Amino acid sequence: MPTRRRRVAFPKETEYRSAADSAFLPRAGECKVQKKQAATTASNISRRRKSALSDGSAEYAAKRDELVRIAARLFREKGYEATRLGDIATAAGIDRASLYYYIGNKEELFRELIEGILALNVARAEKVAADDTLDVVTRLRQIFEILIASYEENYPQLYVYIQEQMHQVGRQEAPWAREIVKNTRRFENLVVELISLGIKTGALRDDVPVRLASNAIFGMFNWTHRWFVPGGGLTGGDVARAFLAIFFDGMCKADAAAG
Repeated sequence: MPTRRRRVAFPKETEYRSAADSAFLPRAGECKVQKKQAATTASNISRRRKSALSDGSAEYAAKRDELVRIAARLFREKGYEATRLGDIATAAGIDRASLYYYIGNKEELFRELIEGILALNVARAEKVAADDTLDVVTRLRQIFEILIASYEENYPQLYVYIQEQMHQVGRQEAPWAREIVKNTRRFENLVVELISLGIKTGALRDDVPVRLASNAIFGMFNWTHRWFVPGGGLTGGDVARAFLAIFFDGMCKADAAAG
């Protein structure tokens, strides 16, 4: 008489899955606790960062400045989007958690790079533009000397802005972004106004549209982000003299160009 085989009831796949879930995955309550702990840690770091900023210690400020310089270099080399906060922390020789004590996010680093520089450039350009003791060509020359000097002195911060962020910043709604865009347009408008004045007074030729002339000279100076490196074969002054000669030899009437 054949023996009857006992049927073995193997667990279903769903039973395996639920067993694994219960053994290795955190329960819903545990997830909430973990999220709350992470939020508390982030909040504590944020409070410490704000407190350190308000205290204004020289050591803390120096470390932030160092991180801004490192970020500028990496943004320039790798691009803003491709650079991670972890890359900046590694280059600075600190862990990512320590980085948050100094900087809240990548956007904050970018803002630190250029905000004050643009405002200073505008203030200097406005002072030159308002100087009626100077002829219009001299004022335009000095404004672009200010621009290239800033590119050189603050390398590579402003080139990061030109390289990939100028239009992206313009699309943001944050107050700091609007301020940066306002300063950028203010600097451009000063040049447009002076070119218009030069045409009106007869110092500059009137057969080239104002905006075309403005775009031409800004195009020359801003394109230096592709090739100009301070300490190389040319100084910022060398670049300015060459570009201004090209521009004014083309734009000035013969008697104005001679001056």
